[in-house]
Amino acid sequence: MSEVIIKEYEPAFANAYKELNLEWIEQYFVVEQHDREQLDNPDEYIISRGGYILFALYDGEVVGTCALIRTGEKEFEMAKMAVSPRFQGKKIGKLLGQAVLEKSRSLGAERVWLESNRVLETAVNLYRKLGFQEIPMGDTLYARADIKMEKWLVND
Repeated sequence: MSEVIIKEYEPAFANAYKELNLEWIEQYFVVEQHDREQLDNPDEYIISRGGYILFALYDGEVVGTCALIRTGEKEFEMAKMAVSPRFQGKKIGKLLGQAVLEKSRSLGAERVWLESNRVLETAVNLYRKLGFQEIPMGDTLYARADIKMEKWLVND
C-alpha cells in the first residue's frame, strides 16, 4: 500500500496547486478574481505574506493541497483545500487538514478559520471532524461562500 507524504510548498508544485483547485472550483462554482490572485501567484499572495501551502504526494504524484494564509499575528485561514478526484476516499483531505492544524500550532497560532459552501458536504463534514465549528458568516471576498467555521487551538 502506498504512503501519503505531506510536503511544504516548492515552486515546482505551483502548477499542481492551481490545477487541483481549478478542478473543484470549476466543477461546482465560477472561478472568482480572488481565486485567480491566489492560484496564479501563490508566492506573492500566500508564501511571502507568512503563509504556507502543503501538498499531499501519493507515489510521488501531487494529489492534494491546502493553503494556510496568515490573517493575523496568531491567526490563519485554511483555504484552497483540494484532492484529485482520482484519489478521493483515501483520507488525504483529513491528512492535509491535520497537517495544516499542526503547522498552525507550530507557528503559535491560536485560531484557524475557513470559508466554504454547504454544497461541499464532504468538505464541511471533514471540517467538523477536524474540530471546526460554524460561526456567523460576516464579510467575505467570495460570492460562493455561505459558511464560515473556526477552530481555536489554545487549550486544544
